[in-house]
Amino acid sequence: MLAAFEHIVPTYPLTWKITSFAVPEFESVWHFHREFELTYIRQGSGTRLIGDSVGDYSPGNLTLIGPEVPHTYVSTPGDTEHEAVVIQFKRDFLGRGFFDAPVFDGVSSLLDRASRGVSFTWADAPLRRLEQLPPAEKTVELLGLLLELSHHEAPLLAGEHESPALNKATAGRIESMVALMHREFASRLTLAQIAGAAHLAPSSASRVFARSTGSNVTIYLNVVRVNAACRLLRDTDLNISTVATDCGFSNLSNFNRRFRDVKNMTPRDYRAGFELT
Repeated sequence: MLAAFEHIVPTYPLTWKITSFAVPEFESVWHFHREFELTYIRQGSGTRLIGDSVGDYSPGNLTLIGPEVPHTYVSTPGDTEHEAVVIQFKRDFLGRGFFDAPVFDGVSSLLDRASRGVSFTWADAPLRRLEQLPPAEKTVELLGLLLELSHHEAPLLAGEHESPALNKATAGRIESMVALMHREFASRLTLAQIAGAAHLAPSSASRVFARSTGSNVTIYLNVVRVNAACRLLRDTDLNISTVATDCGFSNLSNFNRRFRDVKNMTPRDYRAGFELT
């Protein structure tokens, strides 16, 4: 896979890094690094691309990925604020061989599984507490969080992958195509238009996107559109056919089919779930 390399500097005096931020939107930056990464979403929703896994994220989602796994988060248009906490650490942040001890077999297994991405639904309180502690206590709290996560079963997100090659030009092309799909998803986008954003022929764009992400352009665009539809179904009273049109689907039956592919339920059932809460 081809992505841009990101160099991570620990937050002194920690041997790992924690970053909290609030921004108007998450923009696509297709990248990888040598550290594990825990990302907790406090606010906002959108599309999450991890290795060859294309899915969505929303508040309460906590995702652990391993070193050199290409990834990016891109916001659903319309959400007004996006907040996240990102924790990045190397396997030896507590000392060489620390997690090789039998007592930490569960954490070691969790870190191994992170090579394919692992996602949890999580409460905010432990992360809030971690952020507020002094450095030594922060580190102990992070260890406790990893121990707690190791006790929970969670599905793997991505398939097996090889270490990505460093290629900033290709990463830039992926970002350009992703940015266009998120910006213009409501229109009748063609492969030629998406390829044009990366200054590629359609066949070349399809090949580069598939080789770099493990997905294809059509699947990614459908996920972006479905995620945008989820926001409208959740936050407005628009009828379902209007939601379909506003999110770029040509007809209601196609919308229902693609929505079920991504969410394993119908748009009507998705909306009903929020009406009951």
